[in-house]
Amino acid sequence: MADPLLQVVDLFCERDDRVLFEHLSFNVFPGEILQVEGQNGSGKTTLLRILSGLSRHYEGDILWRGTSVTDSADVFRRELLYFGHQAGVKAVLTPEENLAWYAALDSGIDLKQIPKALHAVGLTGFEDVPCHMLSAGQNRRVSLARLYISRAPLWILDEPFTAIDKKGVATKEALLLEHASRGGTVLLTTHHELDLSRHVRRINLDELSGT
Repeated sequence: MADPLLQVVDLFCERDDRVLFEHLSFNVFPGEILQVEGQNGSGKTTLLRILSGLSRHYEGDILWRGTSVTDSADVFRRELLYFGHQAGVKAVLTPEENLAWYAALDSGIDLKQIPKALHAVGLTGFEDVPCHMLSAGQNRRVSLARLYISRAPLWILDEPFTAIDKKGVATKEALLLEHASRGGTVLLTTHHELDLSRHVRRINLDELSGT
């Protein structure tokens, strides 16, 4: 069996005097899709932000390719794509410029893929419109378009199917499967019932915390 890409070791997190999770340990291997489940308030988003390096309010260790992410932060960030509740786009830039800016962080990304990515998320005709003139849903699609050009092996996605129609959901599911088939890893939360031929492993924070 291949070595795990991501290892979570004895993770503990407390918020507002309430323990969200403790003694949380798991490994994620190349080609896996791991869904984090739990009731609202169970800590799903908090966990994904911790794993993405956006929150340091935890105890325990997180290892990427066998090395603590605190010791290899630059390498880890280059190999990570995080998609959160906020669109995370620059409002003064157009969708095309936002993706070009993202691509500049990774010289290996082919800029010729940007029009295809925007078409895939339904933004054909809006490529040159400043993002502050687009709807919240369209801005979220700009952020989602990064999945189509990303070379990052680790995708951490918080509710990526929000405000997407049935056809769009099927397209994104196919994209997750393609990423996993190439040896990539996906961690996600979603209220959507995934319809994936590949087995999806699940971790339920309610069960782990005893709530």
